[in-house]
Amino acid sequence: MTKEILSAENIELGVQLASKEEAVRYVGGILLNNGYVKESYIDKMLEREAIATTFMGNALAIPHGTEDAKKEVLATGMSVVTVPDGVDFGDGNIVKLLIGIAGKGDEHLEILSQIAIICSEEENVEKLTQAATKEEIIATLNEVND
Repeated sequence: MTKEILSAENIELGVQLASKEEAVRYVGGILLNNGYVKESYIDKMLEREAIATTFMGNALAIPHGTEDAKKEVLATGMSVVTVPDGVDFGDGNIVKLLIGIAGKGDEHLEILSQIAIICSEEENVEKLTQAATKEEIIATLNEVND
């Protein structure tokens, strides 16, 4: 049986995060704790962030590992964290929705494009950020599990 890409265990609502590094470690930690990645993947996520920010606009960031991090991925998955007070991703970019992803092979590209389509609509980002339950998050991002 393959792991679900997004399950309730991968979602945390209303988290307080003090820095971009803490935010990346947090979403990476969810992927690690739920068996999607090896611990070294989190360092690759931070490395990717140092090369180019994963801030996407619309109060959204999608932290993920560098190209050479694929060997650290055990299963394709994503983590979702809402940060109501926001976390500064630099240059005045405040993130309220974090979506951490890890993909086997090129699967992360497909996930990225699906997230981009969903989150290109501001009301979807608002809905995800304001979600009161993990089920609301899963329902909004449902296309990723298909």
